[in-house]
Amino acid sequence: MDLVFLYLAAGVVAGILSGLFGLGGGIIIVPVLLLLFGLQSIQDSVSMHMAVASSLAVIVTTSVASVRAHALRGGVRWELVRALTPGIVIGALLGALVAAWISGEILRVIFALFLASVALRMGFSGEIRSTLALPGRAVLRLIGGGIGLLSALVGIGGGSITVPFLTKCGVAVREAVGTSAACGLPIALAGTIGFMISGWNHPELPDWSTGYVFWPAVVAVAVTSGLLAPVGAMLAYRLPAELLRRLFAIMLGLMAIRLMLDSL
Repeated sequence: MDLVFLYLAAGVVAGILSGLFGLGGGIIIVPVLLLLFGLQSIQDSVSMHMAVASSLAVIVTTSVASVRAHALRGGVRWELVRALTPGIVIGALLGALVAAWISGEILRVIFALFLASVALRMGFSGEIRSTLALPGRAVLRLIGGGIGLLSALVGIGGGSITVPFLTKCGVAVREAVGTSAACGLPIALAGTIGFMISGWNHPELPDWSTGYVFWPAVVAVAVTSGLLAPVGAMLAYRLPAELLRRLFAIMLGLMAIRLMLDSL
């Protein structure tokens, strides 16, 4: 029962921070779940895989409302979603299956490097300026494959990758965010299915798991993160944005260092 409350609390933290900083919850959910799995004495060989897989499953449940909200406001470029999705699905499935062959330590390093890159971009980069033309459908499918692959490996919906790419190609920021949200659903679905398959009948997984997806964590985090994300969004308009962004970048950087040290 205590662990249920911890998972609910993790969802609260993930929801508020994701709403506050406009980041996908996976960046918060993965390290929090990793910490809680350690408290449960879950084996290190599967804990990182479980954190990534469970994060993707949470994103499936929370992204539907996000996509609907953006679509109602006309913020989704559906032609771009259709062009990116075939590559995204293949890339996400491949990423989840490849993850089964990667050790937990290496997966931690990959996630730590990803966190460090997000931290640097949040802490030091300015506004993204349009410098590229949107590529054709074939190239977009290849790019979608790369987005899906990396997103599945680190347990995110892809917003921190897709939004900068689209804005670099001249897509308006609001449309880039809405389109990214729509692309996050197939990423999460394909990645979750891939991790279910790749972890099927793994002997070190705890009860209530389907492959690497641990359902008690998914349900508890999804409920509270979905409820609290609007609170974080509200706070974002009341607190000093620049200071918060830099403080959060520092926190992500420290998390990345901690994960790297744990992998040594």
